[in-house]
Amino acid sequence: MTSSGAPIDEIGTLIRDGGGFFLRRDGGGCYALELHRTPVDLVEKRVRLRGTLVGADRVDVEGVAPA
Repeated sequence: MTSSGAPIDEIGTLIRDGGGFFLRRDGGGCYALELHRTPVDLVEKRVRLRGTLVGADRVDVEGVAPA
């Protein structure tokens, strides 16, 4: 298990569910995302996400880009 404060660099599918965003990870599992800007053009697409783990399965996102 990855500890809080750990850097995250993952590839997966960006999902929008209600008012929130999630990364469905290629390696399995899902991260809830704290986004500082909304990447609506990348929803339901494969992306590379970089950020910091801030809780159990929650990431403060520094960047999202197409994978």
